[in-house]
Amino acid sequence: MVVGWTKHGDGRHLAPGEVVRPDERLSWPRMVGFGAQHVIAMFGATFVFPLVMGLDPNVAVMMSGVATILFLLIVKGKVPSYLGTSASFVGGVFAIRAAAGGDTAGADAVVTGAILVAGFMLALAGLAIHFLGVDVIHRVFPPVVTGAVVMLIGFGLAFVVADVYWPQDHWMALVTMVITFVVIVAFKGFIGRVGVLIGLVSGFVLSWVLDLTAGPVTSVLPGANLRDAAGAACPAEGTYCVATAFPHDRVSFDAVSSAPWFGLPSFHAPDFKTSAVLLVLPAVIALIAENIGHVKAVGEMTGTDLDPYVGRAVTADGVATVLTSAVGGSPTTTYAENIGVMAATKVYSTAAYYIAGVIAILFGLCPKFGALVAATPGGVLGGVTVILYGMIGLLGAKIWIENKVDFADPVNMVPTGAGIILAIGPVSHFIGGDFTLEGIALGTIVVLGGYHLLRAIAGRTPVPARSEAG
Repeated sequence: MVVGWTKHGDGRHLAPGEVVRPDERLSWPRMVGFGAQHVIAMFGATFVFPLVMGLDPNVAVMMSGVATILFLLIVKGKVPSYLGTSASFVGGVFAIRAAAGGDTAGADAVVTGAILVAGFMLALAGLAIHFLGVDVIHRVFPPVVTGAVVMLIGFGLAFVVADVYWPQDHWMALVTMVITFVVIVAFKGFIGRVGVLIGLVSGFVLSWVLDLTAGPVTSVLPGANLRDAAGAACPAEGTYCVATAFPHDRVSFDAVSSAPWFGLPSFHAPDFKTSAVLLVLPAVIALIAENIGHVKAVGEMTGTDLDPYVGRAVTADGVATVLTSAVGGSPTTTYAENIGVMAATKVYSTAAYYIAGVIAILFGLCPKFGALVAATPGGVLGGVTVILYGMIGLLGAKIWIENKVDFADPVNMVPTGAGIILAIGPVSHFIGGDFTLEGIALGTIVVLGGYHLLRAIAGRTPVPARSEAG
């Protein structure tokens, strides 16, 4: 069933042990409440990661709603999931911006063009899974490779925290990090699950209070107060023109006051460059693993065999990423946060996700909200991203543990260790012309190519992934 739901019981209550299945619903007022809860659950990461990637958070939030509805239609309502912004592309996007001129309109177009092609590749992978079976992916990307790629995507972003966000206001970054720590651990249930959002909002408010009480902070802002070697102002950031420290408010509401309450967000068309596409392709591997794991998790919770829909889910995520990036939005992925909400509420109804999608679209039609989100101080982002990037990296270790990867075997250990170090560096490898492989892209190639090379030399077949959810 794609749309249309049967009322569960009296529509108001759940008896102990009962669940609301994907094709069922409670009363519509209750479903609106569950839909709003899904929006809150996805909200933190869905607007934090566009900010980190330099994309419009309003477009990201709005298109996440469109992407979720499209996803549900493609999977025929069998896999209740919300599609929010993917973190897997952050490292590639930073590398693209470094080569394309930083935070400019031209770089934005190149970024979304690269993401669009990656989405297309993800959709093709989904079709392959649908027609050939999920085992074909496990043969190419066994758990040791998938875990390594997920880990290097997270840990390979350490330089972003260290070089970009943390130095903008290191004390506020530290305070935001600690607040987020405490909320995630001290509060159980829903509040703990939105701990990153609470930490970000708390850091934002504290930064504003410090502006009023302690005055400006002196630090470097990317692309601001540019000076050459002689100390003279220069027009564009580069080798001989760098951003330098200057006093500034932590929070600026200038853009918020000038933004209208209602209107379309700032869409833009993509631009395609082969060198940029290669930098984000490693994210496709992570998204395949993530989608497969999430579909299996939903299947276990609902007591349904969803393996026949794994290919559809991966294809749907790819199609959604193509659609969102075509208008300047962010890449998408199924969200574990919302799977957690279902586990807590026992309400698996896809009606809640359709409602959540509509609410997200309405949020995107408020430019003032987008301007407020974009005003988030860099120090606050530093305190949040240091946690997010670390958690992404450790998800790779989780894949290894669940699949009992043997690191006493040099076929597993050698390429994995080398690839992760290349990503964390980040190490740059000049190829020729204007093309350089570096960081996450270089590390992924070394892990994938090195594993299969050493496996061929050793004369082995790859160890398949376990069937449990990731």
